[in-house]
Amino acid sequence: MKAEGRVFRYGDNVDTDVIIPARYLNTSDKKELASHCMEDIDSSFVKNVHSGDIIVAGKNFGCGSSREHAPIAIKESGISCVIASTFARIFFRNSINIGLPILECEEASQEIKAGDKVTVDFSTGIIFDETTGKEYKAEPFPPFMQSLIEAGGLVPYIKENY
Repeated sequence: MKAEGRVFRYGDNVDTDVIIPARYLNTSDKKELASHCMEDIDSSFVKNVHSGDIIVAGKNFGCGSSREHAPIAIKESGISCVIASTFARIFFRNSINIGLPILECEEASQEIKAGDKVTVDFSTGIIFDETTGKEYKAEPFPPFMQSLIEAGGLVPYIKENY
């Protein structure tokens, strides 16, 4: 499984309140959530994101409340992968549960710039910045987690396999 896209760049401590503001949590409609994704930190995000694009951020991405809406909004907006130095643990788990690939890679999170074109191979953990020609290595997902993500998350995986 691979991802390829243009980078949206954010800093440290991007919390779930800026990923999807609480004022929009009265809906579970994925398209509606995506239409407000990142608007409090980057008002141009929803106008400029394309299917396959990638978010690169600093430390503690997804901190704050445990809302599953945050990774849903990111995935539904078209983002194919989030790369960060570290993730809040509940965001990490929610992302895997809904099938949003995320990778921790300190060096990539520090060096990859907004607008760079990046490819990610989830089976090897290789992150390649096509803009700079630099390669980074993240820990690849274990096979079971790859299966969950490929299925689209935990619920689709269970429906397919049990």
